[in-house]
Amino acid sequence: MKKIYIYSVIITSFLVVGLSSCDKQLDLQPTQSIDQDKALLTSQDVSVALVGAYSELGDVNFLGGRVYLTADFLANTNEIEWGGTYQGMTQMINKAIPKDNIFVNNIWFKGYDVINDVNNVLAALDKVSTASKDKVEGEAKFIRGTAHFELVRLFGKAYNDGTPGTNLGVPIVLTPTKAVDATNNVSRATVAAVYTQVIADLTDAEAKLPASNGIYANKYAAAAMLARVYLQKGDYANAASAANRVITLSGKTLTTNYVDAFPAVGGSAGSNTSEDVFAIQVTTQSGSNGFSEFYDSGDNGGRGDAAISNAWKASYESGDQRLNTYFVSGGSNWIGKFSNQFGNISVIRLSEMYLIRSEANLRLAPASPIGAVTPTADLATVRSRVGLPLVTATLANILKERKYEFAFEGFALHDAKRTQTNIGSIAWNADKLVFPIPQREMDANPKLVQNPGYN
Repeated sequence: MKKIYIYSVIITSFLVVGLSSCDKQLDLQPTQSIDQDKALLTSQDVSVALVGAYSELGDVNFLGGRVYLTADFLANTNEIEWGGTYQGMTQMINKAIPKDNIFVNNIWFKGYDVINDVNNVLAALDKVSTASKDKVEGEAKFIRGTAHFELVRLFGKAYNDGTPGTNLGVPIVLTPTKAVDATNNVSRATVAAVYTQVIADLTDAEAKLPASNGIYANKYAAAAMLARVYLQKGDYANAASAANRVITLSGKTLTTNYVDAFPAVGGSAGSNTSEDVFAIQVTTQSGSNGFSEFYDSGDNGGRGDAAISNAWKASYESGDQRLNTYFVSGGSNWIGKFSNQFGNISVIRLSEMYLIRSEANLRLAPASPIGAVTPTADLATVRSRVGLPLVTATLANILKERKYEFAFEGFALHDAKRTQTNIGSIAWNADKLVFPIPQREMDANPKLVQNPGYN
């Protein structure tokens, strides 16, 4: 009986046109399983599989929305006024997630689907031309490192919660899956081991990727993701260094106006901004912006499920131009960052790098800060863009700035955990703030161990 490689070859029109290693549209036959003796036999096959991996990475159940939405809903205290009918999201808001929560299930499955896509690519690098091999390997490892990182942040304890060398994270899967078992019958690795693998993948990606790579990940996208990983881990020297590489070498610049960092309401599909270090590409053919589904009022195609409270809006500093991203419809407040149903999704913006460098340098308190810029100067760069005055960089001021700069972009839960900040009356390290391992995965893979609080 022939073995089967399971991997996605879902190709959207924007990706086919943008594939930098090809000069013409690929002749594709989309499928979800390919016989081993037909799979990835040519460089073109590998390119197709890599494009499919980007498409899966940006799926609504992963970086296309749900990875960040569910984290923010779980971190919500009084910012979001939930009026939706999706039971799974209501469970997030209520911090009462069962083992069969559909959104949790889909995030796990999609994450390992993405990882499997790029494992197939990496297993076939010998088919890729010498000129393209480093770029292909770099892109695949950027995607794999990113996917493992998002999974361990949601399904494992925070790095600073207890002992990462013994706390269980998620399975590290580095080989293609040849059966319908997303984790390839692999046990959960420790949180520390997953972070080590993530950093290894992203470091290799940064070294191998070109400085420019069209709409795909380049070396600065990898450096930026490394900065985020190191900050979450509490490795401030490496966080500052990685962020500094992006700030000084990427050529990215902050948009003049904060609202312009996000897709224009009613604007056209696609288009990255000057500060997008890495963004998920969205077109009318490839679906929609997953944030828009819940955060939009319905005027532009959303469900109108997650309104924004008056108390949250009132908490902004006077004159903060970030307030311009909100609008009122039907008597409720809505966040306009995501009101373009087909706008690209900014995964990493340059402003994050300034605030990472500011915080890391402050925590390190070096005589010569990394990047030769003081924490206060970096904080001022972000604040001046939104019309706010200079303040001294203290940890409280930097964390407050992150809170408003990245509001409703998926940062709240992870920032609360790394800074040991309680979610209302719920302890920052409570079991209920970690996703359960989906029951269907527990049933399929006997090596998996359930998280505390869900047995």
